[in-house]
Amino acid sequence: MNVSQDPVALARHYRAVRALTEQLAAPLSDADATIQSMPDASPAKWHLAHTTWFFETFVLRDHVADYRPYRAEWPFLFNSYYEAEGQRMMRAARGMLSRPSLPEIQAYRHAVDEALLAAIGDLPPDVLALVELGCHHEQQHQELLLTDILHAFAQNPLEWAIWPHAETPGTAPAPIGWIQNAGGIVEIGHDAQGFAFDCEGPRHQTMLAPHTLADRRVTNGEWIEFIRDGGYRDPRLWLADGWAWVQAQAITAPLYWREDDGAFSSFGLSGRHAVDPSAPVCHISLYEADAFATWAGARLPTEAEWESAAAAHDPSGGNQLDAGGDIRPRAGGASFFGDVWEWTGSAYRPYPGFRIADGAIGEYNGKFMSSQFVLRGSSCATPRGHARATYRNFFYPHQRWQFMGLRLAKDATRDGGTAPA
Repeated sequence: MNVSQDPVALARHYRAVRALTEQLAAPLSDADATIQSMPDASPAKWHLAHTTWFFETFVLRDHVADYRPYRAEWPFLFNSYYEAEGQRMMRAARGMLSRPSLPEIQAYRHAVDEALLAAIGDLPPDVLALVELGCHHEQQHQELLLTDILHAFAQNPLEWAIWPHAETPGTAPAPIGWIQNAGGIVEIGHDAQGFAFDCEGPRHQTMLAPHTLADRRVTNGEWIEFIRDGGYRDPRLWLADGWAWVQAQAITAPLYWREDDGAFSSFGLSGRHAVDPSAPVCHISLYEADAFATWAGARLPTEAEWESAAAAHDPSGGNQLDAGGDIRPRAGGASFFGDVWEWTGSAYRPYPGFRIADGAIGEYNGKFMSSQFVLRGSSCATPRGHARATYRNFFYPHQRWQFMGLRLAKDATRDGGTAPA
């Protein structure tokens, strides 16, 4: 049963989602929550307010007769990209919002929570579905909240930790094994049972060529070998746009890495620490992932290959977000879910038969189906229970401030052998 079909269950889910957001933001001062470290990121208090604006606008304003907006001028501040909702503050200027203060935004959240929970028992099924969508929307912003905080704190020369570091030394992973797939016609995409974002469907058939898929992600230790072998200095490994990006940005390692006296460290939510060679590599762009795959004599999987292999795995398993703390990829995970999102070689484009929903909600995913690539799975910052095998995350190929990693794939012959490069 969809949680949106049961107002009591939906109210419980709503409370849990909203409480986790508050917990993740709890260590932040007003100044921490105000800064914006780059145009791709947003201030923490903007995330807190925008997710609230979503519920206030699409549920309370539109479907609760006696509701009055909390502050009439705030939608201009906290609308993200919904053209149908009118003018809004430019994304790159969100860090200029010294006011409203963090306590004022927290009061806004609590007022909207009170109004929505008071009304939820009287909402019709189609509006309950909007509440469920809003919960998943907020879970997406929980991950963005964490990654944007991480990026902001990384700009501080003192590299403050947000949570204490928990020592969890990893064990060396086994050599990569290869999952054989003989190819053929498969079905991918969401089957309309339970919640999914619109871009995950409709379910449809697609053809897979024979291939093999790595049984684990690429590790930091393997990435260090790539660096030591001159991977960032060899143009033959890179897509043309990727090589131009490497040169223009002077990229020499994953984001947040630093080399001192021949040893690599990385900055995370628990401060700067030595890179764990056994953990999955993280904070890499599609360009870097593609170059590594070429160096390794492999390629990135397609999203259809990835979904076909991941469908039998538990999407709530692995190292995913349950609470605030030392949130980072960890060694030992063999799941298709958790730790890091996995770049695919597939462009983010609509599936056959995709239709954009009517109204402002139709702007949620469809209009971004251009110039971006799909990532699959989930990460250590993805709220547990939010992911599915059909989930299509998407980012531009140069972006890497999210928890992004990779899994290798290779072409294969019909008898299961690896095709020549």
